[in-house]
Amino acid sequence: MSELVASGLLQPDPLPPGATGTSTVGYLLDAVRLRPAGRRLLSLLSALLFAVGLATFAFPLFTDLYSAQLVQRPLADEFESAEIVERYATRTIATGEPLTRIVIPSLDVDTVVVEGTSPAALRAGAGHYPNTPLPGEVGNVAIAGHRTTYGKPFNELDRVGPGELIHLVTPLAVHTYEVTAAPEGSQRPCPNGACWVVTPTQWEVVAPTPDAALTLTTCHPKGSSAERLILRASLVSSADREFDAEGDPVPLDLLPTTPPATPAPDGG
Repeated sequence: MSELVASGLLQPDPLPPGATGTSTVGYLLDAVRLRPAGRRLLSLLSALLFAVGLATFAFPLFTDLYSAQLVQRPLADEFESAEIVERYATRTIATGEPLTRIVIPSLDVDTVVVEGTSPAALRAGAGHYPNTPLPGEVGNVAIAGHRTTYGKPFNELDRVGPGELIHLVTPLAVHTYEVTAAPEGSQRPCPNGACWVVTPTQWEVVAPTPDAALTLTTCHPKGSSAERLILRASLVSSADREFDAEGDPVPLDLLPTTPPATPAPDGG
């Protein structure tokens, strides 16, 4: 090492005499303590930027792990219980409790949706707007979901195109919705023609509708809450679930991924 320093190929440690830190943290502390004020400030700023960058990278990973292991797993177990069946049937699901599962086959999404859209409720990943109908009912069923944190179930919602299916699995039934094109007159439709972008104050997207519809909302662009990405679908079918002798719902088989074929007209 000393030979390399003497030859000029390796510069000596820039810290002045008195540095004692041997670890990375100790080195940074010595940099702040022993260097002149200007260089001390630069070192402190570098350390701060490093910490911010690390936190920015780690936070989504932490929230995804938190949602999957500490929230979604217990919710999935609770969802398939006779107690939730009774509470759903009597419309007494409380904020933060499992209300439905949302399955988007084209995105490989299968997430338990809780009641409510408060920050605490949405740590589950997705939440049902309380003032909107229950799945399968006439009106506009609205669900908000995270796009970059807490499991990010709606991360690629802009990839879902018209005609694709979305299933809402409740404790009592399975309701299948077909994605529709963005409404005529939408100022900022997505390239695939299904979703569109609105401001956070355009609450009309979750307003009542005359037919049975589903509206999904998420932040836009990714990592920002400046706008909202909207996707809408129409109810195409509903099927009751089966129950075992203890009153628990029977696990479902694979859900369809494409709309049912339209019967050919009778040529007779």
